[in-house]
Amino acid sequence: MRAVFGGVLVVGLGLAGFAAYQTQQYISNVQRELAVARANENKLNMVSVFLAKRPLSYGEELKRDDVLVAQFPDYAVPDHAIVDVERLFPDNLDHRIVLRTMDEKELILASKLTAPGKDAGITSHLSPGMRAFTIPVNQISGVAGFLRPGDHVDVFWSGRRDSERVTQLIESQLRIIAVDQSANMDRSEKLRIASNVTVEASPEQAAALALAHGSGRLSLALVGVGDSVRSGEVEMTQDRLLGVVREEQAVEEKCHIRTRRGNDLVKIEIPCTN
Repeated sequence: MRAVFGGVLVVGLGLAGFAAYQTQQYISNVQRELAVARANENKLNMVSVFLAKRPLSYGEELKRDDVLVAQFPDYAVPDHAIVDVERLFPDNLDHRIVLRTMDEKELILASKLTAPGKDAGITSHLSPGMRAFTIPVNQISGVAGFLRPGDHVDVFWSGRRDSERVTQLIESQLRIIAVDQSANMDRSEKLRIASNVTVEASPEQAAALALAHGSGRLSLALVGVGDSVRSGEVEMTQDRLLGVVREEQAVEEKCHIRTRRGNDLVKIEIPCTN
């Protein structure tokens, strides 16, 4: 028993020593990296960037007094960061409108502001040449309230074709720009069941959606974050859903001639020839 206890103690001491060694190595590496960073500090190319002086929410005005200037290493500045005051407040504008929430001391990115002189309505979310089209939804067709501005959806049409019920994908990867009357893209908003969803569509897509809405029922399917693959042709019929296979019945071909009998025109069936 003492031998077992001694063995466990030796192993425990060995593991503790190894952990202490690993910790010491980690601390040494961190200190070495800090020393290198300090040695290269004077060699870095610094860039002036703009920070939010206070927390800002969707729809608020970003004024000149709400902006701080700070020095960042150029390699740490995001591509969409605004580094020029003429770009932030062009033509002597006194404010910009916030599209997405910004925390205190957060970098001001172009994607979080409306275009200069524009408000935070849905027109500020539309790409050039695109249109806003509204689709009525309910708890089922609206994905149980999980849709948010900025999400992408596939649009399905359900109706009748040749007396058979059919559901067909008509548009893929449409971007939502508003849910009900809100275009706020912040995820902090409380989930709610929407009554309508507004998507960004080309004029041709808008025409197709209008026709589909008038001839059947539209449903939305939420596309996953980062999924940029457009769905191909998708169609589901009632027979396919139920696994029904219908055999086509051969229709016997019949041929006729017309002849006159007295004052009457008579149609007489005859054998068909190839």
